[in-house]
Amino acid sequence: MIRGLFRLIGLLLLAGAFIFLVYDGARSIADQTLRLTRLGDFWNDIHQASQRAFQIRLEETSAFLWDHVAKVVLNQPACVVLGVVGIVLLVLFRPPKPLIGYGRD
Repeated sequence: MIRGLFRLIGLLLLAGAFIFLVYDGARSIADQTLRLTRLGDFWNDIHQASQRAFQIRLEETSAFLWDHVAKVVLNQPACVVLGVVGIVLLVLFRPPKPLIGYGRD
């Protein structure tokens, strides 16, 4: 049950990555220059207050995490981040391989 839920989330993240890839590709063709949507910009457009609250909470916990982990992730293209997280979820929660030579009676 939980495995299926995480696989569904992984597939949805991969679909989102594909949507961002198409969107960025269309913008790049229209502008005749490479244009990529950063994850931080997308999150800021969706809900700016939650990003700021996340930053404050993470800086209270550890300033190192905000400066060296979260900022790096938020500055990456959204299609790459969503695609990598989606693939990781799909690989981690894939169904187990069937045992060879054993009956499932």
